[in-house]
Amino acid sequence: MEFMTMTPELLETEHICCALGAKAYEEAVSGKKSWLKDRMAEGLVFYRLNERAKVFIEYLPAEAAWVPVDAPNFMMINCLWVSGKYKGQGYGRRLLEHCIEDARNRGMDGIVHVLAGKKMPYLSERKFFLHHGFRIVDEAGPYYELAVLQWNDSAPQPLFRQEARSLAVDQPGIVVYYTQQCPFAFGVLQEWRAAAAERGIPFCAHLLNSREEAQRAPVPWTTFAFFYNGKYVSHEMMSRGKFERMLDGMPGGNQ
Repeated sequence: MEFMTMTPELLETEHICCALGAKAYEEAVSGKKSWLKDRMAEGLVFYRLNERAKVFIEYLPAEAAWVPVDAPNFMMINCLWVSGKYKGQGYGRRLLEHCIEDARNRGMDGIVHVLAGKKMPYLSERKFFLHHGFRIVDEAGPYYELAVLQWNDSAPQPLFRQEARSLAVDQPGIVVYYTQQCPFAFGVLQEWRAAAAERGIPFCAHLLNSREEAQRAPVPWTTFAFFYNGKYVSHEMMSRGKFERMLDGMPGGNQ
């Protein structure tokens, strides 16, 4: 099967596989495509299987990434996703090899990616990256890890920014930080807002609108992260039912 590199022109006619199955589909796709088009001007690559499937990699220079990581002259992988029947057929390796070749051709020192120290939804499979030579060079919060594949040993080691280590906000109720990078956020936020309103819990969804704002975020993974009464909870885009059960189990959550 063939792979294709998405371009701003192709975004007008081709699907972006990460949006397949997303709730609030039209709004989700529109927001993601707009975000991608702007990032492509900054060096982002969206490389996917030429099939209607979630098999793709999205990456860009770390200096331009919407992630609070210091990694000058490294490539940042936003997302690498192989799902369903396409697993176990070498597609993940081929996607990663494409990124490595591109980073080397651009004269970069290596690749960075945010992982989790345990299996978590929406974050890449840790063992896959370790198997392909990545090593963990930094940690933040309850489970975030910074994985690096580095071929220039004289380059400074990438690290999470200090802001990302706070994992706290000075605001009551539910506070969500998110970007337009993941189209699944749109439908989730609508459901969460309604669930919080039914319980009288303040709800604030904070869309990160610039790279500078995202790089100052109080959490290592800015695609989606939420806090409850000032404390970090998770990055998981939970179903409404799971979110409601979580709220009802917290102090004051079923008020």
